[in-house]
This record gives sequence, structure tokens and C-alpha cells, in this order.
Amino acid sequence: MLPTVVPPSPTDESPVDRQARPRWRRYAWGLLLLAIASGIGGVFYRQSAARDSPTPELTEALPVDVISVEPVERYTTEREYTGELVAGRSSVLGFERAGTVVNIFVDEGDRVVAGQPLAQLDIRTLEAQRQQLEAQRQEAVAQLRELQSGPRQEDIVTAEAAVAELEQQVELARLQRDRREDLYAQGAIAREELDQETYNTGALEKRLAQTQSELAELQAGTRSEQLDAQTARVSQLDARLQQIDVDLEKSTLYAPFDGTVGTRSVDEGVVAGSGQTVLSLVEAGPLEARVGIPPAIADTLTLGQAQTVRLGDRTYSAPITALLPELDATSRTVTAVVQIPAADLTVGQTVRLVLTETQDTQGFWLPTTALVPGERGLWSVYVLTEPDAAETSGETSANMYTVGRRDIEVIHTEGDRALVRGTLQAGERAITSGTHRIVPGEVVQWVPE
Repeated sequence: MLPTVVPPSPTDESPVDRQARPRWRRYAWGLLLLAIASGIGGVFYRQSAARDSPTPELTEALPVDVISVEPVERYTTEREYTGELVAGRSSVLGFERAGTVVNIFVDEGDRVVAGQPLAQLDIRTLEAQRQQLEAQRQEAVAQLRELQSGPRQEDIVTAEAAVAELEQQVELARLQRDRREDLYAQGAIAREELDQETYNTGALEKRLAQTQSELAELQAGTRSEQLDAQTARVSQLDARLQQIDVDLEKSTLYAPFDGTVGTRSVDEGVVAGSGQTVLSLVEAGPLEARVGIPPAIADTLTLGQAQTVRLGDRTYSAPITALLPELDATSRTVTAVVQIPAADLTVGQTVRLVLTETQDTQGFWLPTTALVPGERGLWSVYVLTEPDAAETSGETSANMYTVGRRDIEVIHTEGDRALVRGTLQAGERAITSGTHRIVPGEVVQWVPE
């Protein structure tokens, strides 16, 4: 059976332990008093040193540059609108009639003048048709002249003689018929002989009437209806000849204006259809820029007003020649036509129309170096304020200022400056340099020039 171990109780402390406890307590209290005395002495020493040493702000104040802010009532901006350089006139040329191309007188890039032949179709068929129509016209004209001249006198004399001869024959036939009637009444001849004589007399009378009518027609001359009909026939042939002449003329393609030949789509020997593209021609005159601008801006422009146009690194002053009345269906802008005076430009170049706009807005112009990021995504600017008397002393206090903060809103930026508005006041001096090294309330140095 193991013996039972009884732990010592606090009351069982030995006499040696009771004698050592007061000694350690005295050591702890002594160390605490020594630490307190050292701290108080350090405080008094630093205060004394601060009174005896110069003010840090006066010796370490950062020099800054400032600008005196002045209010403005309005500002102008330049806006660029992009467009394309086009020719004043550009045409795709082709023949109105189909045919075989026999000649092309120009090549791509050639300079041509208005009226210069460019290409030609085969015209042999048209020439043959014209010769045939010319012969028909000559025949019709001869017939018209004959009708206009009327019958010849010889024809009239011949007709009169024929009438006289028939009149005598009719008179003789009537006498013979009368005798036959008497003989028939006496019973000397048969009825058949009387009928034969009566028929012959009637036939001669009809021939006489016909011949007399022909004589009267000859004596009266040509009827007006015949003249009109033949005149119309001649006019019809003249119109067909004119159509042939037009086709012959249109068989040659002429330059409609001075310009430069662009693309050449066909060569000799090709059967070109009506309206098929043969050549393209670009006018050689001054080129035009077509630029889309907002309708509100277009309302402020006037025709003939000179504007700035930029093409690459070159700048031109060009007048506005037209403002098209319809909005572009895609961009919903007004097309402004600007005539470029230069001659060494290429169709299709990108142009930029520079327009100056005036905005009525109050604010202050500041360099962008004066802007400091503020709270909640806003901007601020540091300004000079008069320092407290306790912060400066001596002769140098005249050039020492305290940094103040002004909250602002940026309205417009232009290069290295910005138009702002906010709590900034007219006449205040805004700090423009070293803003990243200072904070509000800091003392800075500024020496006026």
C-alpha cells in the first residue's frame, strides 16, 4: 500500500521565504520611481531644447510657384470632325448603245480635256443604214417635187385631145343608134342589132366621162392631201437619218470635263453592253471635303465662311461651299462641303474640319499641375493663405504662407490647362508646383517676382 502525499499549505511557508519577500518589493518600487523620474526629465529637456532651437517650419518651408486666378465668363473650344476628300465631279463612263470596242485612245492616269475622244465603237453597220436611208429620202424628195410642180402642159393637151375624140365617137354612136331604132320600128332589123348599138353608145359615153374627169384633175393640179402625205414621208426619213447620226456620234466616248482617267475596264475587241463601264474619270479641279457635323453646329455656319481644315500635317483655310439639306441616314449628321484650294491632293484622303465653339460658362483657368485629387473622385486645388502669428516670426514671415484647400470641378481641359469652378475665389493664389509634397495646413514659402 502506497503512502499518501499531502501538498504543503500556504501557512507552511518557511522563515527564510518570509524574510526574502520584503527585500524584492523594495527593489521593484525603486525601479519604478527611477523610470518616472527619467521620463519627467526628458520632457523638460525637450521643451527647453524646443524653446532654444529655431522654428522648423521657417527653416524647412518648401518653395512653391503660384498663379493668381482670374474669372472668365466664357471659353472657346476646338472640335474636329472627320470627313473624306472627294472630287468635285467623278464619272463612270460607258456607251449608250451596245457594240464592239475598236479603239481606246487613253490609258489609266492620262490627263484629258473636255471633249477629247476616249474610246470608239464599230460604226460600219450604222454607216450602211445611213446610206440606205439617204437613198430613200432622195426618192421621196423627187416625188414631192413632182407633186408640187403639178401635171405638165403636154399631159393636159393630150387629155383634151382624147376628150374631143371621144366626144365625136359618142356623137357618131348616138346617130347610129337612132337609125337602128327607126329601122327596128320599120321591122327592117332585128332587136339584137338595136341592143348592140345601144350598148356601144353607152360604153363610149362612160369612157368620155372618165376622160373628162382625168382632164379636170390635170387642170386642177395636185391635191393638198397628196402633198402633205409626201412631205410627211420625207420628214420621217429625215428623223431616221438624225437618229443614225446620233448613234454615230454616241459611238465615240468623249470626256465630259477636264480630268484624269481612273480605271480602264475594257480593251479593244470587247463587245460592250449598253451602259457598261468602260472608263472612270475624276475632275482635275479643286477637290472637296465632305464632312458630317451635328445639325446644331451646322445651324451656326454660313456659306462662304472660311474654316480650318487639316490633312495630315498640313493645314488649309477653306470656305464652306454647301450645307446639304438632308441628314445622313446612318450618322444623322449634316454634310458640309468644303472646297480645298490645294491641287496636290488625292481623292479619298481623310480630312478634319476644325470648328471653334464658344461656351458661356463662368470659371477659372488653371494649369493642370495645380490640380490635386480630392475626396469622392473630385478635384481640389491648393491656395496660399495667411499663416497664424504663432507659426511665423521675424523678417521671413512675409514670404511664408499656409496651404489651404479649395474643392473644384473640372469643366473643360485644353492642353496643359483646365477650366474649373468651385469654392475657389477670384484673386486667390493657386499653387502650381510641388503639390504632391505638401498638405493643407503646411507652411510654404513663396517669393513674389
